[in-house]
Amino acid sequence: MIGSYAAELVCPTCAASNGTTAPAVRAASITSAVWLWASPEAATALATRDLPTILRTYRRINGLNQIALAELLGYDSSYVSMIETGKRAITDVTSRRHIAARIGLPAHVLGVTGIDDAEYRAMLQFGDSTVRLAEIARQSGHAVEAVNELWPLVARLEARAAEGHMERDSLILLAQARTALGVSLGTVLPEERLWAAARWTGQAVTVAAHLGEPVFHAHTLRMHGNELRKSGQPGAAVARLEQSLELSADPADRGGSLAFLCRAAGELGDADTFDNALSAYRNLLDRHLGSGLLFQPFTLREIEIRGLMGTGRIGQASRRVSEPAGTPAAPQWHTIERVTTGEVLAAIGEIDTAATAFAEAVQSAELHHLPHQIQRAIRATGKSGMRESTVECFAALERLQSQLSQRR
Repeated sequence: MIGSYAAELVCPTCAASNGTTAPAVRAASITSAVWLWASPEAATALATRDLPTILRTYRRINGLNQIALAELLGYDSSYVSMIETGKRAITDVTSRRHIAARIGLPAHVLGVTGIDDAEYRAMLQFGDSTVRLAEIARQSGHAVEAVNELWPLVARLEARAAEGHMERDSLILLAQARTALGVSLGTVLPEERLWAAARWTGQAVTVAAHLGEPVFHAHTLRMHGNELRKSGQPGAAVARLEQSLELSADPADRGGSLAFLCRAAGELGDADTFDNALSAYRNLLDRHLGSGLLFQPFTLREIEIRGLMGTGRIGQASRRVSEPAGTPAAPQWHTIERVTTGEVLAAIGEIDTAATAFAEAVQSAELHHLPHQIQRAIRATGKSGMRESTVECFAALERLQSQLSQRR
């Protein structure tokens, strides 16, 4: 189910999974005119819905005089002066639409509502709920459904962005939707297509950087850093995650940034960065009650095991594997932990136990549509000479890819 706003009847999960077709909606490079309305000063002016205030603010931010604004609008400068001073009220729909188009605003900001504008306003009102519900779906193991919920919203917002008609609230929603879509795609896409997920989260960072809200900027950097890591760019991931950590103050947010930083540093083989981030994560968790998917004991254990493996400390990783795992916060984390455990057990020669862990991981990955976790298992079993397990993994991956292709 793609929705009425998608540019083509192809969902991004299917398109990216089949290995041939690019996602149907491309993230727009926001035009410079749009950033004007993202500033706090502009947002304050727009909140008044007062045309004279909006025009004066537009001139001030752009360094224009009334003559230059009049040329932009196609009016006489004396006419613009009367509008700004309130001596001439613009009430007709045609003129307000014209002004909105010339200064890069959605028409509804100036009180003009056609069918398209009314639909767009309704979408904005419910857009935040759409993103939140999609996140709940992803975290509960239904990432494909999350993508299908987000795709129509993103398609409509991208179309507006391409037109250059976006105000601050729309830009915030665009960044939220881009982030959520990227993370959801990063859950369900195969490894060779994870660049698509990183691309969406990267576009969200671009928007968030202009909004001047450190908490939100840190969130987008955190998610983008993790998608960069998953797409095979751990060095770039470390840089983004360190930025996120600098901007994060809330314990859960810092814990999330540290968790991903541990992952990226481990995959980079950077033992010092990994150890420092892990120590900070553990100390933070000791002082604050864990919450969410990333900031909790189960996640700490899995991240530590994988990082120890990545930095060549197999003995320490095996001792950690023998400790109780606890309860994961989401189904995908059970899958991730089982693959990691299988890798360690295979590395220390406990092949039968490793085979059981991989079988559990693959069963869970197939159930929750996690192809890149199956691909992790394929690499690990192949490296360890576990031929029977590798064959089972390939069979599961083929079944999952077939299921995803049938959703088109």
